[in-house]
Amino acid sequence: MRLTDYEKAMLAGEMGEPRRLALEHQIKVGRFFDAAAMVEISQVHIMADTEALGEAGVAFLERIAAYPESERRTAVPAVTDPRGADFNAYKRLKQQEEWIGQEARVIAAFQSLGVLMTDTCINYQTVVPPVLGEHVAFGDTGSSIYTNSVLGARTNFEGGPSALAAALTGRTPRYGFHLDECRRGSVLYQLETRPQDWADWGAAGGIVGRGMDAYWTVPVIAGVAGAPTSDELKHFGAALASFGSTPLFHMVGVTPEAASLADVFDGPPPEPIRITRADVEAFYDSYGVADDRLDVVVFAAPQLSLFELQRLGRLLDGRQVHGGTTLIAATSPEIKNAADRMGITAQIEDAGGLLLEGVCFYQMHAREIGDANGWRRLMSNSAKIVNILGGYGYEPVLATMERCVDCAVAGRIVR
Repeated sequence: MRLTDYEKAMLAGEMGEPRRLALEHQIKVGRFFDAAAMVEISQVHIMADTEALGEAGVAFLERIAAYPESERRTAVPAVTDPRGADFNAYKRLKQQEEWIGQEARVIAAFQSLGVLMTDTCINYQTVVPPVLGEHVAFGDTGSSIYTNSVLGARTNFEGGPSALAAALTGRTPRYGFHLDECRRGSVLYQLETRPQDWADWGAAGGIVGRGMDAYWTVPVIAGVAGAPTSDELKHFGAALASFGSTPLFHMVGVTPEAASLADVFDGPPPEPIRITRADVEAFYDSYGVADDRLDVVVFAAPQLSLFELQRLGRLLDGRQVHGGTTLIAATSPEIKNAADRMGITAQIEDAGGLLLEGVCFYQMHAREIGDANGWRRLMSNSAKIVNILGGYGYEPVLATMERCVDCAVAGRIVR
């Protein structure tokens, strides 16, 4: 890889051991992906919950945090993905004290590095959204695909160590979706039904994701009449990335790099794969269950925006969640503060729901807390979370927010 004089000095240890280690790691990644050089970045989003880190990861962060301040401080602004525990609610969820201790240690280490503890996967909605052409290093699949696709900024999926390295060096290997040639369309989908709900958009994203055959495959979606909202695109992209391990899509007439098919395809576009209403319904049916048992309803993955929380609060207002069912929603700390101030939190919690801040359900040792609380049957309006939690021992059901709330109130799956 070609290195600048600045990068050579960093690799020689002239800017401290943490930056030397970080650049050494990035060179290994860059060589693996045939990157010719580094690209400077403007911000970093680090995914490093303690379930993923484990004790070894926590100890590694603490070792980096022990270096002198001038050597350990981040070179560019860096923010965090959701944490694994809400300190105000972990006892109610029966999380283990060991995990809480690890969370406190990770937070202290990140703060000593100068990382901003935003604790959110919707940083593009609540912190500083990147702009068209901006190079960043984002770790969460949902934040990465939204940033690449909807905003037109540029990132690969950056695993925890790579995101930390990018924060320390202010650059990342120039490969993959940082390059023009990797952002061209690969396959065409024709959306012949307009999704009507956030869950519908997630289902459509899941359908496209199931059709992906490689990280490098870039789906192009045509047939969308009128611009979807930020939350609709959020659910579409999060599901696509979860089912397809895909960091970029283009939506013709909607996303900034796809004003027309000619903008994203070299030559004639391929024959479209059609998505009908029947396909969306079949996707819902793939998460069908044989009986009406319901243990927990979860609104998370991605965290909820203020608009989503307002809708949830109104759906719950004056109602009561059944005593045998738990209803959980997760959002960022900033939106939680706004929801507190605007009375939305009170609507949710007066109805018996629980609004968590700074966490996402599947990053909270979901299998273990499911066992501790006797949860097996889970319902959500997030296609991403039903995809993930099927691997955690849950029996997930996908439904609209309205139906999820009706079922939580009834204490069973309402047909």
